[in-house]
Amino acid sequence: MSCPCNCCKSPFRTCFFIALVAFAGGILNAHGQFAIPALTPVFLNICMIAAAIWLAPLMGEPVTALAWGVFAAGIVQLLFQLPSLMRLGLMPRPRLGFDDSGVKRIISLMLPAIFSVSVTQINLLLDTLFASFLTVGSVSWLYYSDRLVEFPLGILGIALATVILPNLSKSHAAEDTAAFSSSLDWGLRLVVLVGLPATIGLVMLAEPMLSTLFQYNEFGVSDVHFAGKSLKAYSLGLLSFILIKVLVPGFTSRGDMKTPVRYGVYAMLVSLGLNLVLVFPLAHAGLALATSLGTFFNAALLLRKLQKDNVYQPASGWWLSFARISLAAGAMSAGLYYFVDPAWWNDWSSSERVINLVKWIGIGLVIYAATLLLTGLRLKHLTGRMR
Repeated sequence: MSCPCNCCKSPFRTCFFIALVAFAGGILNAHGQFAIPALTPVFLNICMIAAAIWLAPLMGEPVTALAWGVFAAGIVQLLFQLPSLMRLGLMPRPRLGFDDSGVKRIISLMLPAIFSVSVTQINLLLDTLFASFLTVGSVSWLYYSDRLVEFPLGILGIALATVILPNLSKSHAAEDTAAFSSSLDWGLRLVVLVGLPATIGLVMLAEPMLSTLFQYNEFGVSDVHFAGKSLKAYSLGLLSFILIKVLVPGFTSRGDMKTPVRYGVYAMLVSLGLNLVLVFPLAHAGLALATSLGTFFNAALLLRKLQKDNVYQPASGWWLSFARISLAAGAMSAGLYYFVDPAWWNDWSSSERVINLVKWIGIGLVIYAATLLLTGLRLKHLTGRMR
């Protein structure tokens, strides 16, 4: 949860409740309680909508109402999680304890852990810096592209990382290497299963999505075209973005914070070098492509290290699973490529754009799911080990 503006009178109190909500959610996730933390962000939207409708008209600066809505949401979200903590007997008693060995250990592990999962965001910041020297509009094109890539990344990547980390930690604590490897294998297969169609959808429907969401007023047809180039480039790295979210817990759950940080630095250097190479022929799209290639390099290093240390060994059936998914992805790509013309969206009204975008997203998913079913994928493969 983050404040949408800079007008909050006291950012400390807002961040205070944000931190408590995240802390409570982490406790619940560690004990296998995923539903309550997953529902908690809904209250942010409710409070912000309520503030915009009822509070904004009463204030001298209407936008300030959104800041107060975020503050109220923090309180509501925390109260929503407290009953679950009470039922588990895990209500913490606030007290200072910086000398506690556990607190010291968490502080020492926190910064490396934050950096290891934030490499992508740092690369995006560097992209923005480079784009500021390019054609006017480049920063905006990258920004809008990033927003669309962050949507599936936030839903799929964060969800998978949240679910898999407690299982990995428990398996490591129990010294059950087979269960640890199996959990990672399940996570990686699920990444490919859901990440590949998300990537294809973003690539094949890049301009229709941008047109539907942003082509109004000052954001014109040319902006959709140029933003579409960077969106396609970013989308090519979506799979690796999500893979990193699953692979990093394979290290952090074992207390290894240094390896993801080291590989993250390597990936940043690779992305920086590729920025210098690709920005000249591809302009802002080259910056996006460099970030995508850098994340693939990062994911490859992480996966190779896990296999080299015998922490992860792929289970049987990977090639069959990958063949099924690739065939379904190919069918989805072909359907969207041959039957969708991005130019249609330029002449439609906003409602027509929305209706047709939803229609083609649905058709693409139907093609993907139907092909998977025809090649032998069943529901049991999604809840257990895929064969």
